[in-house]
Amino acid sequence: MIDSWKTLLQSQGATIEGSTVLHYGDPAAERAAGATGTIVADLSQLGVIAFRGDDTATFLQGQLTNDVRSLHADSVQWNGYCSPKGRLLGNFLMWRQGEDYCLQLSGDILPGVLKRLSMFILRARVQGRDASDETVRLVVAGPQAETAVRAAMGAVPDAAMRSAASETGQVIRVGADKFVLSVAPERAAAVWQALRQSATPVGAPVWDWLRLNAGIPMIVAATQEQFVPQMVNLEAIGGVSFQKGCYPGQEIVARSQYLGKLKRRMFLAHVDAEAAPGDSLYSADIEGQATGTVVNAAPAPTGGFDVLAVAQVESAATQTLHLKAADGAALALKPLPYALPD
Repeated sequence: MIDSWKTLLQSQGATIEGSTVLHYGDPAAERAAGATGTIVADLSQLGVIAFRGDDTATFLQGQLTNDVRSLHADSVQWNGYCSPKGRLLGNFLMWRQGEDYCLQLSGDILPGVLKRLSMFILRARVQGRDASDETVRLVVAGPQAETAVRAAMGAVPDAAMRSAASETGQVIRVGADKFVLSVAPERAAAVWQALRQSATPVGAPVWDWLRLNAGIPMIVAATQEQFVPQMVNLEAIGGVSFQKGCYPGQEIVARSQYLGKLKRRMFLAHVDAEAAPGDSLYSADIEGQATGTVVNAAPAPTGGFDVLAVAQVESAATQTLHLKAADGAALALKPLPYALPD
């Protein structure tokens, strides 16, 4: 987190741990605002890897799950990076900003992902770097989000998964009422003050709750190399291209798509207990073995936690899933906001 930005947020009442804003003094009120109002949250807990150079599109096309060549200056992608075994090492919100291809991911896995991707650059005219502290990134969500962003940034994309540039920075629309802003540091204070006119500042857990309730997964250190992309519904949200060329793990990803029915999927659920990424799930039909894993978790406004969890499809359909143990807290499944492919 940029020092001057951290100082500004602390002056606004932020409690910060590492690079994560936990809250602004009243977490319960912030969760309530996230459920019904318009919120603004800092995204410094997430990292950004930036690539630039003449061969960038070709290089990333050969490494990531989505069709990077279709990523234009005004478009946005969900994307993923797999091991040779087809398991996700990370997933990204990806956009272009100036000369850069920007990949936003969980900050705890950035160093390893950047190091691994950089190993394969070889003689390509590409440079990759940790660009996390080159911009201030915010998210604005809720009924008045579009109006607030337009007032603060001067530009708003007209559709989801679109991007617009302004003198202040980049506006990335990730939903009808959800916007990620990538702002020049010297303009961040003014943008923040403008957004605060109609948006409530909240900690990172509130945005985590909104994101996971939109069915958007985030791979973190505790869940690296556990899931093929389809297990976390990456293809359902447009993060996998099955028409592009090869990339690490591509054969396994394609086999999961076309040969047989996927046995594990990601579900949205509520549990009246504290949950965390990597927690195991159990069900009565699979004795002595875990039937699933928590992908992401966040405190819910009404108490307990909402989670995204990968589980055996059959178990989720016929059994009650339990957190951490066979007799642990029961999960109550909730509908995802999108349809899953057959």
